[in-house]
Amino acid sequence: MVLGCSDDAAAPTDSAAAVTISEQWAKAADSGMSAAFGQLHNGSDRTVTVVSAASPASATVELHEVVTGDDGVKVMRPKPGGFAIPANGELDLEPGGNHIMFMGLNGPLRTGSEAPVTLTFDDGSTTTFTAQVRDFPGNQENYEPGGDHGDGAAAPAHGG
Repeated sequence: MVLGCSDDAAAPTDSAAAVTISEQWAKAADSGMSAAFGQLHNGSDRTVTVVSAASPASATVELHEVVTGDDGVKVMRPKPGGFAIPANGELDLEPGGNHIMFMGLNGPLRTGSEAPVTLTFDDGSTTTFTAQVRDFPGNQENYEPGGDHGDGAAAPAHGG
């Protein structure tokens, strides 16, 4: 009998298996919009990309970034190409930066409750995490000029 071993067995086979999420939370909101944050850890030797997100907490969920325009004003917009998490690295989702945007909340997100979020990666794999809902009064960015929040109307500032 011959037994063999390979280092390949320890390597995650899909992006979802390679990524863990920590310090995850969502901003409390009665209605309208909110956002989820946390730290994404990639344990693989290749870059993995989050291409979309979904949550039963919201009718629409998008991956967003905050950028500073030529006029110095911070503006929120969908993140082109999604969130790339570097090989053996991390990506922070934080207020005023990259975040998961909830638009058209299906009900209030109350402090102390939880919001499940499913991430889809570029290889089609998925992972779900639970975000603890917290109060957070800061960061009121505006949408990119011409941006909307899924209903065709210009969107107001939000707490992401």
